Amino acid sequence: MKIIKAIICCLLCSFVVYPALAQSAKINLEWELLTNLPQSSFKSEAEFRIHNKGEELTDKNWTIFFSMAPIAVGILDSSSLLGVEHINGDWYRLYPKKGFRLSPGQTARIHYGNNKHITKEVLAPMGPYMVRYDDGGKELGIADIAQYHLVPFTRDEQLVRGTAEGYGPFSLERVYNENKDLTDIPKDQLIPIIPTPHAYTRHDGILLLDGNWNMKHAKELQFEADYLRDKTAELRPGLKKRSQQGPLIQLSIDTKVLEGHKEGYSLTIDATGVQIKGTNTTGVFYGVQSLLSLIASSPMKDGLLSLSHVSILDKPRLDFRSLHLDVARNFQRKETVLKTIDILAHYKLNNLLLYTSEDEGWRIEIPGLPELTEIGSQRLHPTNGVESKGVMPAYGSGAYATDKNSGSGFYSRNEFIEILKYAKARHINVIPELNFPGHARAAIIAMENRYQKYMKLGDQHKAEEYRLLDPNDKSDYLSPQYFKDNTVSIGRESSYRFYEKIIDEFTSMYKEAGLKLEKIHAGGDEVAQKAWSQSPEVQNWAADRNVKNDFLSLQAAFFKELVHRMEKKGLEVHGWEEVVIEHEDKKYFPNPTFVGKKVVPYIWNNEYSYPDMGYKLANMGYDVILCNVTNLYFDLAYNNDPKTPGLLWAGFVDTKKAFSFAPYHFQNSTLINRFGKDVFHDSSPTFERLKDEAKGRIRGVQAQMWAETILSAEMLESYLLPKLIGFAEMAWSKERAWESQEGRAERIRAIDKDWNSFANRIAKFELPILSHWNQGYNFWMPPIGRQSSHGRVAANICFPGMTIRYTTDGSPVTPRSPRYTGPIPDTGNVLFKAFVN
Repeated sequence: MKIIKAIICCLLCSFVVYPALAQSAKINLEWELLTNLPQSSFKSEAEFRIHNKGEELTDKNWTIFFSMAPIAVGILDSSSLLGVEHINGDWYRLYPKKGFRLSPGQTARIHYGNNKHITKEVLAPMGPYMVRYDDGGKELGIADIAQYHLVPFTRDEQLVRGTAEGYGPFSLERVYNENKDLTDIPKDQLIPIIPTPHAYTRHDGILLLDGNWNMKHAKELQFEADYLRDKTAELRPGLKKRSQQGPLIQLSIDTKVLEGHKEGYSLTIDATGVQIKGTNTTGVFYGVQSLLSLIASSPMKDGLLSLSHVSILDKPRLDFRSLHLDVARNFQRKETVLKTIDILAHYKLNNLLLYTSEDEGWRIEIPGLPELTEIGSQRLHPTNGVESKGVMPAYGSGAYATDKNSGSGFYSRNEFIEILKYAKARHINVIPELNFPGHARAAIIAMENRYQKYMKLGDQHKAEEYRLLDPNDKSDYLSPQYFKDNTVSIGRESSYRFYEKIIDEFTSMYKEAGLKLEKIHAGGDEVAQKAWSQSPEVQNWAADRNVKNDFLSLQAAFFKELVHRMEKKGLEVHGWEEVVIEHEDKKYFPNPTFVGKKVVPYIWNNEYSYPDMGYKLANMGYDVILCNVTNLYFDLAYNNDPKTPGLLWAGFVDTKKAFSFAPYHFQNSTLINRFGKDVFHDSSPTFERLKDEAKGRIRGVQAQMWAETILSAEMLESYLLPKLIGFAEMAWSKERAWESQEGRAERIRAIDKDWNSFANRIAKFELPILSHWNQGYNFWMPPIGRQSSHGRVAANICFPGMTIRYTTDGSPVTPRSPRYTGPIPDTGNVLFKAFVN
């Protein structure tokens, strides 16, 4: 709480109004990762270099602020006259010590250590800017840095996470070896619909479809009919319209389809036309999506589409199939969210957990609490340390609140209602997440500004109404994201009043969208261990309730009170696994308090202290959502290429990992740890298995898209796709035989065989669809593996069916370049590039 107290004390201080256009600091700043294999006690070492191109820098007149992945830093050279210091969260400063002086033309450097490995360029310092000061230490203004250069990671000691690294340095030769057993499968031997239908049969015969088809549908299926027409026109713009009426496409509801499964459908294509029957409108909509996959992948001749005769019966394996989308840490515009919803719907996902509040940003307009968006949604430099116009910079957002970066922004009330309506039409339920009691800094700062505003007006009641902190809290803590002040006081009624206010406003927006708010996600993860330890308010609150003075017990007590209040509103409360876990003598075990209540834990941790907690909770009686970090965290990088963005704290997640997750036997699909070394949960006698009677308590699965490193809509799409395709297959399709297979080696071979077929389907069907759907998605293009031997170079890719082209003189590869069909002479200047057919 120390920084917040400083902010409170300074709120009445005068501040400089910076000009709209900042001056330029005539310096070049350079940062280089030196090694991840240091001889010091640190895990990595790095160096800043300042090249002065302008006025003299002294020990008083400047500081450089920047963002960097949260990490502890320490100076290695005590004689250096430069210092590097962590401020809060991912915000740092580079500053001069007494006696520092740098004249034009000179260079200063500082060599420092970090307590974490850095193997991704996206985790390096970003968004640097300079603040100038007068002799008294007051800020004069902001100066943009003329040039910031990140030295690329190329050396082996930069490419590994210390001696524990199991992957080894990234190389295209290693990629080649990973892909070498993949084989090409002819397109006509593959099922062209993903996720794979429950039952799919291809028959002899072709239906010729033109753009003048006849559509029949029930009144309640008007949206599904219009959606089919619109998407067909988008995917097949060249479809000819003949003078006579085309084939019949009929959409209808039949509650008996697939024994009445609420999302089931049948799809038949024969000589009479196309017939889709669903148990309800959702089932019909999913049948439409499968038909669109066939329309997109079928051949055209003379402007007519040749649809093979098929019969399909389909239903999902899991009821809850969700994406968690973080728009708080880095904001995404409304249009990006709508485009994301559309591709979720195509792959038959039915929930979107929208993460709208975090330490670094508040993203929804709330009537009556304008400070949440006026301050909490804006990120900018806090003049003289005062966060009165926004919260501090994060993730490279820099000194200014602008729509040119992803730091600032929010959805108006009407925009959020539009998102709800758009999702509803596509049969997706939006679950809002309001994370408490940790991860709440943006709300805390906003409500402190509200407190000060009303105190100046002499209205203490109004000031205290939604205040979120104990002003006497002297707790000294550091959250996992290195925040020192991000936890609300659970000992004051105003914290609960604030939560209820937000939920009531969400309820109102849902009602206006024609929906009923039934589920909310309360977060509840990663509360710092020493939070509340020096809060008189919380200590008294805990004593009154006979609650132990440790962070998990206090958190559980808070959650119990919150659940009680939300139950009164008829809400089911979802939360991260921490909300139902107890801690004793460094051991973690399920808390039975909420069994039988409307509480659903989301299980993310299958890598660290308690990898089987998800099954323990399900066996105890909880309905659970599996979000396992090793397979379903899409913000983790695809691989360890330093230029491929994404986090790496729990390893790497690619499309195959999402595809191969086994919801009922995840000990069988968690095969390596975060460093790429084998783990053996599948043979561990202490790893608790899911009991047969608890299988129905695996309500579903969710993919996570945290946004620390996602700085644009294009980056979001490339993180999401094609991982989402593998996730959708796992979530919807029938359980695969290898998921429960006991023999590890045999299971891995079976997974690889199944993946080979699926990888072909991605290349031949899905990537072409993604190239056109909604004007195209910016999906990730995998690296091309290459291997040189005996004067020739060979190439491959992880999605067989993509076209590889090449040049041998170092010139750019284009769609007209020669097509790769086998090893070619290695001229030393061979370039490869992959293309979607």
